Amino acid sequence: MHERSRNVARELAATPQYKQSRRDRKKVEILFAHLKRILKLDRLRLRGLSGAQDEFMWAATAQNLRRMAKRLMPSAQTMHFKPA
Repeated sequence: MHERSRNVARELAATPQYKQSRRDRKKVEILFAHLKRILKLDRLRLRGLSGAQDEFMWAATAQNLRRMAKRLMPSAQTMHFKPA
């Protein structure tokens, strides 16, 4: 009954745009999981829409700063120190 729709979906799934979309979605899901698990954003504590927006913005800012610091700062394992 719905075989024509299934064929359209199969054709779309074979396109490079669809594959890129799947990769992007996975990255976004990982970021949201990090917000919920690491930054404890499983429940918003501020009241109202503006409070929720503010709290989410602060959490996203913290997450972006953490990612930026990881990219900009060399890790301690790769740094070579000369003994005094």
